[in-house]
Amino acid sequence: MSFAVRAATEADAPALAQLEREARDALVEARGGPQLLAEQPEVGEWTALLADRATRVWVATIDDVVVVGYLQLALPAPGGAGVVRQVFVLDGARELGFGDWMLAEAITATREAGGTVIESFALPGDRDTKNLYERAGVTARKIIVSKRLG
Repeated sequence: MSFAVRAATEADAPALAQLEREARDALVEARGGPQLLAEQPEVGEWTALLADRATRVWVATIDDVVVVGYLQLALPAPGGAGVVRQVFVLDGARELGFGDWMLAEAITATREAGGTVIESFALPGDRDTKNLYERAGVTARKIIVSKRLG
């Protein structure tokens, strides 16, 4: 069995759409998840996103056949921030290092694009995502709190 992380291709679009649905389904019950779903529309049409020169997407694969995770990065302008928009790995493939591997690729791509910082987010209580970022030295600089009125 071989594990790999590679740049996503147009052939990965159906798997990416399925993984994104699973990631979004998992957010429905998460603290802060419904707000995030409302703020961040579903990509849905991954073929167009993969053609976008301002975006990079990596997939995690087992035996280069089964796509078990992905990371979407908005590339920075020179001197700006690369932004991890989405990162998701299926439950059964976690703890294998895919998230760390994809995040390392995103950090490298951000540097190569002239970026000086990489940013993302983690929902309250999402210890797995927080741990992923902390292992890479990505730490919180701002916490947004809110209360719905009415």
